Amino acid sequence: MKLTGNTLCLLLLLAFSACQQTYTPKPRGYFQINFPKREYRLFDVPGYPYTFEYPVYASVVKDSLFFGEKTENPYWINVEFPSLNGKIYMSYKEIGKGGKNNFQQLVNDAFKMTYKHTYKAEYIEEKAINTPFNVTGQFYDVGGNAASAKQFFATDSSRHFLRGALYFDATPNADSLAPVQQFLQQDMWHLVETLKWR
Repeated sequence: MKLTGNTLCLLLLLAFSACQQTYTPKPRGYFQINFPKREYRLFDVPGYPYTFEYPVYASVVKDSLFFGEKTENPYWINVEFPSLNGKIYMSYKEIGKGGKNNFQQLVNDAFKMTYKHTYKAEYIEEKAINTPFNVTGQFYDVGGNAASAKQFFATDSSRHFLRGALYFDATPNADSLAPVQQFLQQDMWHLVETLKWR
């Protein structure tokens, strides 16, 4: 097939004009997440040394193993959010029981566990917990691609010590997890603010 001069010029003109546009990559997008309506119910199981309110879209599951070992006591639980693929691991310790669980050591351990994330964290903000129900402690907001971006410890400084950490069943990605972390942070604060000791 023989190309005429006009056809060749037209093809060259089209080729050059098509190359004049610059390509602009689209920013990475994430799925839209539809959050459930906030409602709470009471966790009040007989025999447990604490009560609190937790979301109706979560379930409380007894935790029986800690890294393959039996938990220290039967009051370790997980607050699971199946629709959001997240879980708050909550470990309870009785201060001073059996000559162990020194209060200051428990606080130091909670601090160390949070600050283990510093190599991935962009920042760590601490906020004091102080409720009318004799609950004090610290709430940690860990920024960046840390495995657990929201953590807390709550105590009465004499008998009870409860630590919580939010994890997701996903690779840590601050951009994609941020909306869910912010949503569940409010639920974690509600849990802490309604926490009562028995």
